[in-house]
Amino acid sequence: MDSHGHNEQRVVWTVVGTDIGPLLLAATRDGLVNVVFHATDAACDRALDRLAARLGTEPVEAPGSPLLTEAIHQVRAYFAGRRRDFDLPLDWSLISGFNRQVLRELASGVPYGSVVGYGDLAGRVGQPGAAQAVGLAMGANPLPVVVPCHRVVESDGGIGGFGGGVDTKRQLLALEGVLPEPLF
Repeated sequence: MDSHGHNEQRVVWTVVGTDIGPLLLAATRDGLVNVVFHATDAACDRALDRLAARLGTEPVEAPGSPLLTEAIHQVRAYFAGRRRDFDLPLDWSLISGFNRQVLRELASGVPYGSVVGYGDLAGRVGQPGAAQAVGLAMGANPLPVVVPCHRVVESDGGIGGFGGGVDTKRQLLALEGVLPEPLF
């Protein structure tokens, strides 16, 4: 608590190297709150500024924080092929409404090594005509990889878009055995 008796929000972050490049992981007391692709210095600065504005506190770099330890461990295990599912507390405070509903369904209902169409996912949340809105929800996902938006594809077999880039989406789907490993 702060000096006024209020619970003070704490946000900690670190960068983890992965097969798809560096990922910024940020967490609050409630759980992992943000994962950011291509975590260069400039990308980190932008992401941390957005987190500070949205959560009302300046994120603190703390790679050894207990709030991040398990997330780091699970992300590394996923990329090493030793983990198929993430079992982490998640802080959903950066997303709400339809987007949160869709992402929660994605996280619980689309397992490792499988894919779902945008329209199919819309139907699962009771909005069968909302495929485009599902696409927007995927683009707004604050927790990519952990909440696996890379598993959402076009109904005609196309790979669809991806906030981390289509090459990154292909790499994640190859890691999960959905696509063949790229030749180069």
